[in-house]
Amino acid sequence: MPGNTLRDSILDALRNANGNPLSKSQLSRGLKLPGTRIAELKNTLETMVNEGVIIDGKKNTYVLPAAPKNQLTGSLKFHPKGHAFFFPEITDAHNIASGIDFTLHSRIFIDRRNVGTALDGDKVAVSIIKQVARPFRTRSESTPDTSDEMRGKVDQVLARRSGKLVGIYRKKGNFGWIDCDDKAVEGRVDVVGDTTAMPGQLVVVDLEEWLDRKNDPRGRVIEVLGWPGDPGVDIISVIHRFGLRTSFPDEVLAEARAVPEFPEASEIERRKDWRDKLVITIDPADAKDHDDAIWCEKTKTGWTLAVHIADVSHYIKPGSPMDKEAIERGNSTYLVDRVLPMLPTGLSNGICSLKPDVDRLTKCAVIEISNEGTIIKSKFIDAVIHSRAKLSYEQAQAILDGKPAPEGSDPKLVGMVKEGWNLASTLRRRRFEHGALDLEMPEIKIRLDDQGRASVAEPVVHTESHQLVEECMLAANEAVAKILRERMKPAVYRIHEDPDPSRLMDYTETAKAHGYRPGDLTNRTHIQKLLDDSKGSPEEHVIKLGLLKSLKRAVYSAEPIGHYGLAKTDYCHFTSPIRRYADLIVHRALQPLLENPPKPHDRTPSQADLYEISRHISDTERTSSDAESETKQIKLLEYLDRVAQQPTPPVFNGLITDVRPMGLMVEIPDMGVRGVVKREDLPEGRWFFEPHRMAWVSKDGKVIQLGMRIPLRVINIDFDKRFVDFAVAGKPTTEGTHRPAAKVAKKHGKQPHTKTAAKVGPAVKQKEGRYASPKDKPKRRKRR
Repeated sequence: MPGNTLRDSILDALRNANGNPLSKSQLSRGLKLPGTRIAELKNTLETMVNEGVIIDGKKNTYVLPAAPKNQLTGSLKFHPKGHAFFFPEITDAHNIASGIDFTLHSRIFIDRRNVGTALDGDKVAVSIIKQVARPFRTRSESTPDTSDEMRGKVDQVLARRSGKLVGIYRKKGNFGWIDCDDKAVEGRVDVVGDTTAMPGQLVVVDLEEWLDRKNDPRGRVIEVLGWPGDPGVDIISVIHRFGLRTSFPDEVLAEARAVPEFPEASEIERRKDWRDKLVITIDPADAKDHDDAIWCEKTKTGWTLAVHIADVSHYIKPGSPMDKEAIERGNSTYLVDRVLPMLPTGLSNGICSLKPDVDRLTKCAVIEISNEGTIIKSKFIDAVIHSRAKLSYEQAQAILDGKPAPEGSDPKLVGMVKEGWNLASTLRRRRFEHGALDLEMPEIKIRLDDQGRASVAEPVVHTESHQLVEECMLAANEAVAKILRERMKPAVYRIHEDPDPSRLMDYTETAKAHGYRPGDLTNRTHIQKLLDDSKGSPEEHVIKLGLLKSLKRAVYSAEPIGHYGLAKTDYCHFTSPIRRYADLIVHRALQPLLENPPKPHDRTPSQADLYEISRHISDTERTSSDAESETKQIKLLEYLDRVAQQPTPPVFNGLITDVRPMGLMVEIPDMGVRGVVKREDLPEGRWFFEPHRMAWVSKDGKVIQLGMRIPLRVINIDFDKRFVDFAVAGKPTTEGTHRPAAKVAKKHGKQPHTKTAAKVGPAVKQKEGRYASPKDKPKRRKRR
């Protein structure tokens, strides 16, 4: 999508010129730059020429360099260890012409030496330097093995995601720099220009020049965040590093304020009136943007379900300031302490929120479903509702548990919620019978005190009330996607491609190492059986996590190729237009197919534009997801650090995910926190490493083995590397999973096979007999 910097605008103009050179005057006129920005244009062009991004041609014209035949374009994602992965744009014409199978090579490994001057999230041009066949291998879950990856080299940075770096300001004499913790930058970033920052403060630097990795980057301080450790500084630094938008332009806010507080009478008259129906919302207790509501009733042949979704498309028109801002953001971002909304809060929490006891406009999918959970037929309408109840998940679950509805509720509310669960449970059962995968992972919610510091970490429990809403939304998404595909309406679909068979082979070995006989995992029935077999076991988390790593990431696409994880041929996102731009496009595409379509209906992007929009919003979704995860991890480590200093530190239920000569790789599954138990932090005694058993064994016969659940306590947190050192705090609570084949087969009610357990574990180049003496003294905590 169009960038928000002069540099990006220049690149877009040169790309659109189809190889024809453009002069500075032509660029200035084409970009509609005022005279006050001509000097900025000149300086930017000179910098881009020096960096090799553009070429200075004849008669002071500029052109893009010709792309080599084996060069691809896409985005770069850095790994914490410093190397990166390149994700090609699978819809790019030049990429397609390369002949590379992007189903097999969905990502390309970039060695640390070959990342050039790229930053995390940048759009780059990459040339292929090595193509390697995928050998059969066993891969450790904790260490990425890239020996089988296609490899490449960054040739050029095409567009910066944000061009901003965050670090600690330092000064010596008149020379200033920042120590940057960005994994894409080694060492310091030289500061040019004046700044009010004081040495030791955390600052944001806008990158101005970086010729090559032999030279330090140069940038200008654009914001002083404060002192490390000050409340809120850690989250603000993440926001800047990921280039997230925290405020709306004035013209966007002005347009939002101009939207009326209540629907127009003429618009209500045009729509199907559902205001006398018992339409309700079920959301988190603290939700403010209610974008979906439901109604259902039992029929002779099954159920009728109505899913009402806030009609954002009525208020935001294509090409308007709000629309342009929404497409740039792509989606709302839910950080641990704040929400960065896609739409101004006046809309998302106001006229577009399906609040109770007020009239609201909706797009509605009315779906007839059989007693077996099959969608019989669907229709789609523009409607107006008057929500009768705003239930939290907890209140809805209380009704399902047999407790009374909240005081003052409609007498029919209890019956409808229970009937809704009868419908949802039928849909859910049928979905899994047809091959959907149960990949729900533990989720943790961090609560902050009034100073913005982590005070509580508690698991999020997904109950039947969550599943009720989920199944209704899935049914609506599927019904909408089906009619869009059948009527050949250009739209954005949510797709999940089939997994790479070679990755599933790797995952097969992981499952075997944990004591399972997974069968042929290219068959989704065998995958679900493996998930079912592991359910409730100590290794359930590892089995699910390993599968998630083997699957591809769900993305947006202009092609309706289906959703592997949900086992659905037709699927799109229709139910959250307040927080996802994809849903807004789907609403517009659906307009001419409604029983009461608006006149005129909104225009939708061309098929070519939809390819680019799909790529863009897939990228913004990934950026938001990474930022959300990082802020949650920061606060989770802050919480662990806080409780570890209590007089009686808590003990956590850990899982051994790998056994190595240096100790144990462990995880707290309920929190998603990974760490290590070093040899010296094993329980008291003399311990010997036995690689064939994937175990540490003490002289007196105690065994600590792969797959065991063990109590852990925190002894050190490295906030820079986001890693935790644990010590074993008691006896294992379960047996290990690296067991002889006969025992494994007996556990699962099968005949034993002939392979020995020693052949399925990862090879370890370490002789038996190495042991560690306990060192129980606490380590110094590291924090910056």
